[in-house]
Amino acid sequence: MKHVRYIVVLGLLAFVLVPVRAQLLYEISGKGVKSKSYVLATNKFVDMTFLDTIPNVFKCFSRCNKVITEFAMQDYEAIAALRQAALLPDSVKLSNFYSESEYTYIDNALRAQLGMGLDKLCRMKPAYLTEMVRTELMKQWLGYNEQRSMEGFFESVAAERNIPIWGLDHIGETMYMLFDREPFHWQCKELLKVLEYPENEVKQERTLREMYLDGRLTDMAYQVEGPDNTTSISFSDYKVYCQRNIEWVKRLKDYLAEGGAFITLDAVYLGGDKGLLQQLRAAGYRVRPVNRGRVK
Repeated sequence: MKHVRYIVVLGLLAFVLVPVRAQLLYEISGKGVKSKSYVLATNKFVDMTFLDTIPNVFKCFSRCNKVITEFAMQDYEAIAALRQAALLPDSVKLSNFYSESEYTYIDNALRAQLGMGLDKLCRMKPAYLTEMVRTELMKQWLGYNEQRSMEGFFESVAAERNIPIWGLDHIGETMYMLFDREPFHWQCKELLKVLEYPENEVKQERTLREMYLDGRLTDMAYQVEGPDNTTSISFSDYKVYCQRNIEWVKRLKDYLAEGGAFITLDAVYLGGDKGLLQQLRAAGYRVRPVNRGRVK
């Protein structure tokens, strides 16, 4: 009898000491939906091979008949419109928003990071230049490879199989999120700050990636929302994300009612008390993690 109790105690200790990995894939049901849908948290700086470690992700995808994402990148006309939206109006000169020394510094820094200076890039909006710099930093320091990113994996598979892909944002909203959600003068300050302190951007994304790999979605939300975050994606951006989550729940209503939706979104949008998962629960849906071997 003592031997049995000893085994039970060891089992309980093992359960306590071994951390339970948090979840990245969630099942959505309830509220009269015809069949289940799923939402997958993604991180663009994580290799697609990581998908093999997420229990049942491919099984869940195979049960769906549509892919829902932030913006349907397979829409090439929309992509062309975005490129046009990245350009400054003819009446706006980037040089008017910086001192001569700042403009020279930015020119030299862009040449060092991107291999191009302001002679070629001065027509681009500061937000676009900031994202170009951030992308290059993540390639250098985090090994980011756009072709191997998990972010667009299921979109690509859906496109190959002629599975419908729908974006939650309209093209105008996507343009706003990418290029205009911050006032222009603030975009100019952010571009300069990212070039002066690139290590802050790298440190933040490295931290978020580590949290993501551990499935800590709530921690990711608080990391961005927190007052210590002074990177280019900070509290003001997070407030925009939270407001958009409320609108996204409304737009998901018909997709979820029909069922069979596979939703892939950046993990930063999902966690926390204002994240999309909690907003779905508040709207009356049953949202629970998909565990290994539990899909039925």
